Amino acid sequence: MILTELTAVPDAALPLAAFREHLRLGRGFADDGAEDGLLQACLRAAMAAIEARISKVLLARAFLWRIADWREPDVQPLPVAPVSVLAELRLRGADGVAVVVDPARYALVEDALRPVLRATGTALPMVPRAGRAEVEFIAGYAAEWDGLPHDLRQAVLLLAAEYYENRREAGTGAMPFGVMALIEHYRTVRVLGSAR
Repeated sequence: MILTELTAVPDAALPLAAFREHLRLGRGFADDGAEDGLLQACLRAAMAAIEARISKVLLARAFLWRIADWREPDVQPLPVAPVSVLAELRLRGADGVAVVVDPARYALVEDALRPVLRATGTALPMVPRAGRAEVEFIAGYAAEWDGLPHDLRQAVLLLAAEYYENRREAGTGAMPFGVMALIEHYRTVRVLGSAR
């Protein structure tokens, strides 16, 4: 399984003003944007760490997911949530040739924790031998920062501030307790590797 981000969060979507306020950076000085690169890097790192921890996408963007075979013949959990659009499903053979699957053969079952790709008939299309399935989709809680749940916004700001304040020190790699408390209920609990 390989998950690739096709579109990145644009710089304009990052909450620089909110992060500056959270850090209580000095006011009254000319803002020449000298620290914008560092602030953006801290925000991006915090978002990536939180997304990896909870398997959820914060700001909406497009992804390509490559998988060698379906977990179940009629349903396949998607690797992240929430998924709002299934753009395309392709089957790529060992020869590299891709065939687009008719969208009438599958559907997205939206779920805040574990969305799935489900066959509309008895089974999903068979993945070619030594080939793969490629699923393009759009995932994310919101297109803009203000559309995110408040607790996730606060978690990003807290973790980004931790990265900013301790950027010169070798940390433990552990996520701060306050961040964990805010994001813990977003985590997906998997019992015995069940697909359903």
